[in-house]
Formats: sequence, C-alpha cells, structure tokens
Amino acid sequence: MSGTSHDRRQRRLFFAVAAMFFVPLFMAFYLYYGHGSFRALGSVNHGELIEPPRPLPELKLPLFGSGSTAPTFLLHKWTLMYVGPGVCGERCRAALYETRQVRAALDRDTDRVQRLFIASGACCDARFLRDEHPDLITVRATAAAAPLLAQLPRIGHVAPLEAGRVYLIDPSGNLMMSYASDAKPKGMLEDLKRLLQLSQIG
Repeated sequence: MSGTSHDRRQRRLFFAVAAMFFVPLFMAFYLYYGHGSFRALGSVNHGELIEPPRPLPELKLPLFGSGSTAPTFLLHKWTLMYVGPGVCGERCRAALYETRQVRAALDRDTDRVQRLFIASGACCDARFLRDEHPDLITVRATAAAAPLLAQLPRIGHVAPLEAGRVYLIDPSGNLMMSYASDAKPKGMLEDLKRLLQLSQIG
C-alpha cells in the first residue's frame, strides 16, 4: 500500500511540475493564434492588434554601418520595430527614445526584447545612433526589404513608411501589434510586460 501511495504522490508531483511549464506556454499560443488572436486581452491591450498575425519573411537585410547582413534578426526575441525616414527627424527620435525606455524598464526581461529601426531614404546619423542607441539594430529599407514592408498594414491613406508607427513582432517572426505615432510608451510597456509574463518563448 505504501508503495502505491508513494507512486501516486510521485505522479501527482510530476503532473504538477509539467503543468507549471506547459500551461503558460499553451495559454500564450491560445492568446496569440486562437479565437481571434489576443481577443481575451482585447479589452486591456494598448496597441492595435493585427488580426490575424502576419508571418514576416526571413530576409538578408543590410545592417547600417556594416557590410554584413542580418538574416534572422526577427526570430527568437520580441522585437519593437520602428519604420521611418533615415534622416530621423523629431518623430523618429522620439520613437527610438520611447522604445529604448520601454525596453530598459523591463528590468530582468530586457534581454528578451530587441529594437529595430528600418530606415528609408537617406540614412543615417551614425553618431546619433552610436551615442544614443548602441543596442539598436538599424537596417536600410532597400529593395530587399520590400517583402517585409509589404506586410505592414496601411492605416487609412498613410503609407507605412510615413506613418511613424512602432510595431511589435513576436519571437516566431509574426507581426502582431502596432502603436500609433502618438501612443503612450506606458501602454506599450504594459502590453509587453503582460505578453512576457504569459509567454515562455523569446
């Protein structure tokens, strides 16, 4: 009898530990892709959901200031992506500053998030990027980036390159949310904290 009781306790312990690992993972996938993509969070998220999430193509894009390319930079981490003119005027600088502050505010989860700037036209102020945003991945919006840019949603009559929006990409490379140019960084931070807490990926 004691052996049977011990076996039952061992099984219960095993299933409890398994549930601690797998339930959050299943919840994250359910919320991403099941029943309306984050519909369960629809009343509390601050960004605009992209439904369904759009898989972004894996591209070899040229890194600014380097002769190398970045073929898989959209995988394995959450990505805050800003798309805009390479000259990086007032709105661009504000967006890069806000995403930098949001990432820094994640504390121990900082390394789970990366920042990406896709710069169109004349690019870029190397000194500004080096001094203010050393962690920023900057790529040129060349013809090679066209398949990726084609996946960005058009808001009204404003082209994605002119919208000044910040986009959120999950660690599997899916475009899932965007933030308007006047969105509050506090809301972006709250969304990310919630997603990182629910998700075991990235």
